Amino acid sequence: MDEDSQETQLFAAFERHDEFVAAQNTLLAVDLFVEPSREEEDVELDCSRKLIMIFGEYQEQSYLLDPYLESLVSPVAECLRKYAMACVNARGAQSSRSRVERLADHLHNYIKFRGYKTITRFFPHEVADLSIALDFIRLPSGPVKDLSQWGLRYAVLLWLSLICRIPFDLQKFDDTTRSGETANAIELVGKDRLNMAGLEREGAATLLARFYARKDTKEQFSSFVEWSITIFHSSDITLSIGVLQVLCELVKSGSSEQLQAFVQQFLEITDTLEQSTTLASNTLVRKYRTKLLSRVALRLMPPKVSRSKLTFRSLDGDIKNKADNGNVDDGDEDIDVPEEIDTILESLFKSLQDKDTVVRWSAAKGIARLSERLPSEFSSQVLETILGLFSIHSVAGASVYDTPAVAEATWHGASLASAEMARRGLVQTAALGSLLSWLSKALYFDIRKGAHSVGSNVRDAAAYVIWALARAQDPESFSPYARELAQWLVSVALFDREIHIRRAASAAFQEHVGRMALFPHGIDVLRKTDFYAVSVRRNAFTVAAPQVAEHLEYRAYLINHIISITLRHWDVAMRELGAQALRRICELDLTTLGLECASKMAGFLRSVDVSDVHGALAALTGISEAYRAQGNEESASNRQKIFAFIAIISQDAVMAPQNGLVLAAACDLIASSLTLQEVELREKSSVPHWKRIVDQGLRHRSSSVQQAAAAAMATTSSLVDCSPDVHRLIKDFRRGPQSLQQSLGYTLGILNYNAHPHGFSEVVKCLLESVDSNSSARMSSIEARRNCFQALPKIITNVLPRLTEYLIAESMYGVLNALDSGLDDYTMDERGDVGSWVRMACIQGLASIFEDLFRVSGSIPEFASYLPAQMYHSAIARILRQGVERLDNVRQIAGRCLLRLFCIPLPSVPHQEEWRIKGSELMMKLFLNDASDAITSWSVGEWLFPKAVELLRVQEYRQPLLTGLIHSVGARTGSTHRPASSSLVSFAQGLPLSPGDSDYSLFELCDDLIECAQGRTTSNAVVVPILQTFNMLLEADILSHLSNVDNGPSKSPSFPLSVERN
Repeated sequence: MDEDSQETQLFAAFERHDEFVAAQNTLLAVDLFVEPSREEEDVELDCSRKLIMIFGEYQEQSYLLDPYLESLVSPVAECLRKYAMACVNARGAQSSRSRVERLADHLHNYIKFRGYKTITRFFPHEVADLSIALDFIRLPSGPVKDLSQWGLRYAVLLWLSLICRIPFDLQKFDDTTRSGETANAIELVGKDRLNMAGLEREGAATLLARFYARKDTKEQFSSFVEWSITIFHSSDITLSIGVLQVLCELVKSGSSEQLQAFVQQFLEITDTLEQSTTLASNTLVRKYRTKLLSRVALRLMPPKVSRSKLTFRSLDGDIKNKADNGNVDDGDEDIDVPEEIDTILESLFKSLQDKDTVVRWSAAKGIARLSERLPSEFSSQVLETILGLFSIHSVAGASVYDTPAVAEATWHGASLASAEMARRGLVQTAALGSLLSWLSKALYFDIRKGAHSVGSNVRDAAAYVIWALARAQDPESFSPYARELAQWLVSVALFDREIHIRRAASAAFQEHVGRMALFPHGIDVLRKTDFYAVSVRRNAFTVAAPQVAEHLEYRAYLINHIISITLRHWDVAMRELGAQALRRICELDLTTLGLECASKMAGFLRSVDVSDVHGALAALTGISEAYRAQGNEESASNRQKIFAFIAIISQDAVMAPQNGLVLAAACDLIASSLTLQEVELREKSSVPHWKRIVDQGLRHRSSSVQQAAAAAMATTSSLVDCSPDVHRLIKDFRRGPQSLQQSLGYTLGILNYNAHPHGFSEVVKCLLESVDSNSSARMSSIEARRNCFQALPKIITNVLPRLTEYLIAESMYGVLNALDSGLDDYTMDERGDVGSWVRMACIQGLASIFEDLFRVSGSIPEFASYLPAQMYHSAIARILRQGVERLDNVRQIAGRCLLRLFCIPLPSVPHQEEWRIKGSELMMKLFLNDASDAITSWSVGEWLFPKAVELLRVQEYRQPLLTGLIHSVGARTGSTHRPASSSLVSFAQGLPLSPGDSDYSLFELCDDLIECAQGRTTSNAVVVPILQTFNMLLEADILSHLSNVDNGPSKSPSFPLSVERN
């Protein structure tokens, strides 16, 4: 499936600042202790929605609000502070639940928008605020106890965590008789909410981490560590996750002196987590355990200056490093590495192979951060171990496609760790070759697993590694690998299945072009494979790839990639696109590349893998079509050589019923490569069984295979007369099973009757009998009838240059009459209104024939006998009826065809005005008044029906149009029923009561509605919508004045009586 990216609008500034402030002020101005009235509630909800909408618009550019954050957030936080103080001072006061919830949600939206670390800086943080926040959250019957007020509890917890960072003595808030009361209260507030899943746990963990980081809470932290060990032994998952969050946050931000004493206990905790089956099965537990291990290891190692080697290009084009590599302090060799580091690294390497991505990424970042602090030799060993993970599931001499699916996690973890190491400049030149060797395989890691594949995250991570290497390595170390690396990245950027990987490879290519300047034709290729060019898969394959292949440095590699990977891909769509891409590239030098690529693809025709055979056939078809487009004798000879490759495939593989893809591809290849010489050779042909392949395709149950076989028959029909074959098909398929009936319409409609007759009169007779409701030969299958209806206009178009030779006026009348009668097909089955397939085919067929006849009208004597004006207007009216009926897709097809007919010139015959569409000026004014009307879809009822009801003023089309409108009024879907009903009511309200100078009246409308039901009062599908229409007009008080009109609706008395009788 092609991906079509919809990019977010970019802003230069916070343009909606004033609107945002006004809405926020409205929310802050309310009294939180008073319940709002209904009007106030609506206003406040509108303001809240507006604020959320603005947040959403700027979410991707949240930094634009940074200059305004203090002035925006401070009033909201101050409002919360005042509310909390009022609740504390007036215990038991009742507040408005909805208003408090909106205030808390607004504050939470700020936090979600910019992050809690940024937003909490603007919270009140005076020492006196501690008692306010603490008392507020502990109120026994306060608003924080309401289960729905989770946003309020989260905000207050973050507020408390900010206050805890102020360096004041907590004992100042204690009573003299109860020392430590405040500290215990804060700790209890945090602990009570650690077992609540969601943001409350996040806020409680932040609060406790900052609380224990204080210098006056060492005893409490020691008790917390002991308590946490008991929690982990109890295997309470929810509470364990909260405790781990506290420990991870504290180890990250706490003082080294405080944490050194607890290192062994932290390591014991990680062992306990690993040994607990219940806890180890939880993803978040494993993630936080990995974070805790890596952060403890960082605390064991002394900090040092980063060895980052970020590169950049100066304006003169020179490549420079941000830090001179020669100035790296070599004193790191004297660092004493604690023994625990080995154990921690071993555990982190194990986490790199975890089944969950978040655990692998945490381990990758932890390993890279720790390696920064290790001696160079030690960090090199770490990188070697990471590269060794790639080989765990690899077999010598095997390709990446032979790797088991379970290797996905290992390869992904190793790639992420390599990327994090590369970002920090920890990949030495000596290891670069080995790393790139593994990355060349990781970029193509796509392992088939059942009906899908795994490995997209591995390919994404591999592109991330290459991107990171460009930012940290020097050009000299990369120069030996530049050409190969450029080819890898371009092939992935163009031919990967996933959009995010194509973009990632393009970004990595761009980074190397900008920082290294080593890739051949880097700027030009980057322009052809930029972010937008590779976003749509079809564009990447069929447009960008041939453009890049213009450079000889990339052409051979791209062709080899298509042949060896893309055309053997598990996804059918990828193989088909690969075939198209190969054709476009070969067309750059078809003489050299055509047969060379075809010969390579022929080798895959012997494969036992259906995907290989299908991809090879699709590629050969594309190359053959390229040769056919040239149209010279040498091209015909080359097509004959490609045709001979079909003989390589085992007949059993082609003919097997389950191999429909191969059969369809073989028929496509026959259609594109068959030549007159091969047809004339008959049994001596290089592929003597090619006719059996086509015949098998025609008999296949899949419609796509039937169409491919019909295309092969069309090619044959352009070379020789196929009358005997056509006669046999009609005899065998007309009364065969449904699949054969369907195939008949495909085949008869696509034959080249202009080159040879092919029993034309018998074909037309067969098609007309197949759709005639009064014929015993009528086909029962709705799909078969649809195909026959689609075949009729194709045949007319085919013989159009010699129309009068093939068709007499009576036969043309029969074709038009058959298509017209198809507009009444309302067949229903378990799939719904399947008759709509026939109606859409007939609408398109009639429009196509009208266009064709008008175009050649000057060469048709007695044009009026071929297309009588009365029949033409009747068909227009019936198409117009379909254009206002209940099905959106039918209306869309009818509208598109009508607009085409509005715009075609009149036939070049005498009295041409007879074929002018009635009311054409009104129609053009309604539907083609401006450019937007031409592109607006007729499936949009709100746009269509107000215009369509105006056409009731055109008498010639009134009855069919009204019938269609009635059906839409009775539709069950609101998107059709509502606009149709309201439009008809509005139109009726504007009509005069009785006929007069006006072209239409309410009196006539009622008579026309009753006439629609005459003779069909036993059909609920007709009567019920009409009754609904009358009921709707009565409810709108439109018919109340008709009783005052002399000679009211003439048919009104008989209608209710006939309905009652039936």
